[in-house]
Amino acid sequence: MADFATGGTQQQPKGWNAFKNHVMEYKIDVALWATRIANLIFTIGYFVPLFWNPYNSYYKALMANAATSALRLHQRLHPVSLTREFFFQLMNEDSCHYLFYSMIFLYVPPVTLVLLPVFLFSLLHAASYSLQLLDTLGQNSWWGARLAISLVEFQSRNILRLISFTEIFLMPFTVVLILLGRAGLFTPFMYYQFLVMRYRSRRNPYTRNMFLELRALLESTANKPSTPAFLRSFIMSVVAFACRLAPEMPPQ
Repeated sequence: MADFATGGTQQQPKGWNAFKNHVMEYKIDVALWATRIANLIFTIGYFVPLFWNPYNSYYKALMANAATSALRLHQRLHPVSLTREFFFQLMNEDSCHYLFYSMIFLYVPPVTLVLLPVFLFSLLHAASYSLQLLDTLGQNSWWGARLAISLVEFQSRNILRLISFTEIFLMPFTVVLILLGRAGLFTPFMYYQFLVMRYRSRRNPYTRNMFLELRALLESTANKPSTPAFLRSFIMSVVAFACRLAPEMPPQ
């Protein structure tokens, strides 16, 4: 009984050896963390071009996001099989959505807003895994980093809502890019397919919920007595058009 009690309360060793063992045991998770950190660095390098060309930093950030998405798909859907079921499972993965997202904008001149969703996703996931890495070093290690991570996690819901709003706002913005000569004619059609996948996401309902919130906000604005008739008509036309484009949700 004494041996059992001792074994039950024994703690895992902490320190650099534990950190090295964790890295060796969870290579893909650590690689995902590294690509997300790279995304953060390149995005900051785009906004604050002190060390790199901002143009190159923009595309490196998208490529880092593509690498993250590809690694995550390998982790969740390994091994690959050429079947219809595997294809539908692939299309349902959030990582596949953002791999497609990176591919869309890799062939478009830099658009600052495009980096916001990938930066925020990298920030959330990198912060979460950084906490696990710090735990291998000890509970009291790097308290300043732990405080910063806790602030990010505290705001995680607001960050996810901002990501979903940006995803939606980028849809009409891609049309504006065509008018400005900064995107091809197929860019809005490809982005619409991305937005459809985000709307249908089973693991992340924030985009779908944001559509509902925006619809409620617009309808509330249109129904106010102070809203002019022409503006009310325009708003309701926009809502009706968006509802016609909304995909049906597949059965669970």
